Amino acid sequence: MTDLKLRKTMLMAAFAAMMLWLTGCADSKTPEAEQAVKEAFADIPTETATQQTTQAKTLQFEIPAKLTDRPEQIIRRKGYTVSYNKDTRTPNWVAWHLTKGHTYGKASRSNEVFAEDTSVPTPRPTDDDYYNSRYDRGHMCPAGDNKWDETAMRESFLFTNICPQNHALNKYEWNEVEILCREWAREYGAVDVVCGPLFDKDKAPKTIGRNKVRVPDGFFKVVLCRQGKEPKAIGFVFDNSGKKVNVADHVYTVDYVERLTGIDFYPALADNIEDKVEANADYDSWPDAEY
Repeated sequence: MTDLKLRKTMLMAAFAAMMLWLTGCADSKTPEAEQAVKEAFADIPTETATQQTTQAKTLQFEIPAKLTDRPEQIIRRKGYTVSYNKDTRTPNWVAWHLTKGHTYGKASRSNEVFAEDTSVPTPRPTDDDYYNSRYDRGHMCPAGDNKWDETAMRESFLFTNICPQNHALNKYEWNEVEILCREWAREYGAVDVVCGPLFDKDKAPKTIGRNKVRVPDGFFKVVLCRQGKEPKAIGFVFDNSGKKVNVADHVYTVDYVERLTGIDFYPALADNIEDKVEANADYDSWPDAEY
């Protein structure tokens, strides 16, 4: 029997066993059915599992180091990973691997609505918190980076990926950097992006809504490119205000953004590479966006 026919036979056996398991008594599965499932799946060739593991790894990327100075709940979505803070009701950070392919697609944001994320504890942000707040529902991982998949697009509208953001910042500078990141993903093949809110410890916290969603004092974004002769990275920091600014004037090294946020963005990089990429931020070495 050929390998293809063998795999097909084994998978059919596994499916039949699973059906036997599912159609058993709801309160008590028979030992025979349970054993059949175990045996059927155990007989599937090991290379199939290996291939699946390899495919899964290609979809993963390194995320920032674990936070110990604030609440953190790590949630992995199809298009991004979020570190959620139950105290601020906002993300600590949101990270994603943006490929060239992810910058294209047919999934439309016009079909989506902002939604409460029931995977985090209450009180948690809801749409009502933003009503009459005078703040935009600001995406961290943007809808424009998730056109490649309907599930990814829908999950980008969960409030764990959203922060109260000044309308002008959301519309202009923040959007401009999002466009730049897509341009860089197309140019280099892929980039790793991490962004999130900034809170001034010396200022009294400002909140919106019944659930007291914390209003950020600013926002950060860092971008890592691993392609080409040498990896490079760049950082951005903006105030959460309506003041029009030049994006190039708000470029910072990743080192600076790490000191500002208390987040180690690239813990998996070799120390000599990490030190080099985090200490430089040459905006002119990155391609301009084609508007």
